Amino acid sequence: MSILPRSLISFFLCLCLIKSALAQTLSPETYNVKWTSQSKNSGESMPVGGGDMGLNVWLEKGDVLFYLSRSGAFDENNIFPKLGRVRVTLSPNPFTDGATFRQELKLQEGSVEIAGKSGNQEVVLKIWVDVFNPVVHVDVAGNKPVQVNAWYESWRTHDRELQGREKNASSFKWLKDKVIASKDIVNAHENGILFYHQNKDSTLFDLAVKQQQLEPVESQLWNPLKGMVYGGWMQGENMVPDVANGQLKTVSGKYVNTPFLGFGLKSRAAARAHHLNVFLHIEENSDAEKWKSGLSKIVSKAESEKKTARQKTLDWWNAYWRRSHIAINVEKPDPASPIWQVGRNYQIFRYMLGCNAFGAYPTKFNGGLFTHDPVFIDSTLTFGPDYRSWGGGTFTAQNQRLVYWPMLKSGDFDMMSSQFDFYLRTLSNAETRTKHYWGHQGASFTEQIENFGLPNYAEYGQKRPKDFDSGVEYNAWLEYLWDTSLEFCLMMLDIERFTGSDISKYLPLIESCTVFFDEHYQYLAEKRGVKKLDQNGHLVIFPGSAAETYKMTYNSVTTVAGLKTVLSRMLALPAKYGTDAQRKEWAARLGRVPPLSFRQMQGHQTIAPARAWERIQNTEIPQLYPVFPFGMYGVGLPDLQVAVNTWKYDTEAIKNRNHTSWHQDNIFCARLGLTEEAAALAVKKLQDSGRRFPAFWGPGHDWVPDHNWGGSGMIGLQEMLMQTVGDSIYLFPAWPKDWNVKFKLHAPYKTTVEGELQNGKLVHLKVTPESRRKDLVIAELLK
Repeated sequence: MSILPRSLISFFLCLCLIKSALAQTLSPETYNVKWTSQSKNSGESMPVGGGDMGLNVWLEKGDVLFYLSRSGAFDENNIFPKLGRVRVTLSPNPFTDGATFRQELKLQEGSVEIAGKSGNQEVVLKIWVDVFNPVVHVDVAGNKPVQVNAWYESWRTHDRELQGREKNASSFKWLKDKVIASKDIVNAHENGILFYHQNKDSTLFDLAVKQQQLEPVESQLWNPLKGMVYGGWMQGENMVPDVANGQLKTVSGKYVNTPFLGFGLKSRAAARAHHLNVFLHIEENSDAEKWKSGLSKIVSKAESEKKTARQKTLDWWNAYWRRSHIAINVEKPDPASPIWQVGRNYQIFRYMLGCNAFGAYPTKFNGGLFTHDPVFIDSTLTFGPDYRSWGGGTFTAQNQRLVYWPMLKSGDFDMMSSQFDFYLRTLSNAETRTKHYWGHQGASFTEQIENFGLPNYAEYGQKRPKDFDSGVEYNAWLEYLWDTSLEFCLMMLDIERFTGSDISKYLPLIESCTVFFDEHYQYLAEKRGVKKLDQNGHLVIFPGSAAETYKMTYNSVTTVAGLKTVLSRMLALPAKYGTDAQRKEWAARLGRVPPLSFRQMQGHQTIAPARAWERIQNTEIPQLYPVFPFGMYGVGLPDLQVAVNTWKYDTEAIKNRNHTSWHQDNIFCARLGLTEEAAALAVKKLQDSGRRFPAFWGPGHDWVPDHNWGGSGMIGLQEMLMQTVGDSIYLFPAWPKDWNVKFKLHAPYKTTVEGELQNGKLVHLKVTPESRRKDLVIAELLK
């Protein structure tokens, strides 16, 4: 792979200027997902959402069904539950056997449309979520009057003990603890159905504090599970509760493996148009009455804005799609082509991420807002729809990062605050545990942390040796794994570089994460001997970990690369960040970070995973983390061959190559300019999932839909198209010449690059601001 120097790109830029006026903005409608047959079950559902809410929508046996999910709902056991299921039935029903049927995910609108025609009756249902209010809308329109029945269905109607592997949905995972899922409350009122869950006084937080010997500082710790209430209200225009003999009618049933009760509404009379709404509300440190008051305000606000809500939501989605796109071979749509699928699935997965644009909590790597009944993923998991592997309130940093890295180049900067604020909210807890255990400063964020910032209850280790360090997880995979927080620090620094926005509120978090390593490893060295630093004045980062793979490391490559990159970028911040004294300390801290280590593999110099290590535990390739995410090697950077050698000749890296789930081989190859390998891996990552909805990948190592599978696929595709090094913008550094593409991506310094490659020729290029054209470096494939 070679790159055209700046002095030779003017010819191409002139061509682009001539043809740029011919370019058109890509419509995401090109990639709408359309079905003409009903679904067999929830595993064949479509994702619909907005704001911070997600629905799984499907039509089964003539009934329209959808699951309700909202970011930030956690029960006592830290399960991230569905907030219920809604079933809508029409009479007469246009969705009978033999009727004409269409279900379409309309990306431009952020909605799903379900149309049916039976005889001379036609009905269209449109289901959408208000981006700015937590409200689900079901709009029914027909050419003839129809009756509508809607049921809110709950499977949490009594307290119940979780069984066996079902506990994997909670923070207890595989433990033998008795875990009780407590019931919800469901009531019918004069014109709607009220449903909610009130967390009990004792929650997973209290167990974790006791387990981790933090009771002396419990009063200093933030507890988001305490007093949490979540639920909602279902009502419809001209709809009333379905009552018989003065009693609310309930319908008992069993969906797949799970018994439920349905609480019904019905239209007062048949009509050609009907409107059903579901309002959701979550409140921490609350109680039922306070929560009801908050819900009432949400309903009132939504009612006052109902005339403008649809247009505002449409405007938001339109603006979202104008931000960014990557469309491959779009001029010749071919759903059977894996390469065409790559472009389509990039777009629809980005749509799924957009459904949690404003979440109080980050989009979860293990299913996001769109999990469904687990038996359709694994036939042995005969549990309810609240199930997901790897916990609901547990956030695994190595996986979460891959959900958020692609948002930089797609320009979805506003969506990243959910992940950043997650760390900011838990900062105090991470610093408190550091001070309590070791007496020094800094935030110790472990790899699998609860939503309150402490280690996951199951992963912390139940059978710990008596004198084992209380601040360390007794866990073969996770012990001494602290450095994943550095990636999120780098993302925060990148937000400043990309947008120029003020990141002052995140600076204490970034600083605290670097302070921890500096103070902790001097603390450990002093416990072992007289000197805190080695003979070169560097930290001795032992014991450590290179991802979950190389354990008990000495100077882990991920820790060294992370600290070097983050501290260097802190020093590169504009002068308004940090005092002179702070900057002097940042520089001193950077000076204490040891160098990377190298080794000979098959006769070639390669990056080593550490200076030394005890064992190999997992299947990651951390020796290439200096390539991604930390950007120390790659196209346009020195010593690229050393990193290429690591990919090609490191036998341990070769053994661990993989494309599924969180594996990032596609990103490595793109950043190394290995076009053929990057393209092949992009196809494996982003081609159709094999499930009815094409972007429901997984389970891989995690769950369905696997969001770190989709996120890593997005990152790799972006890096194939555009990489940035300093002021330079490298276009097509690992892009196959025969893949036609239209794209719009974001670069540092408030820059967007929009272009089109057709038959190996660059036929359109637009750079904003124009002054950044001089920084383009275009691949020689266009020579």
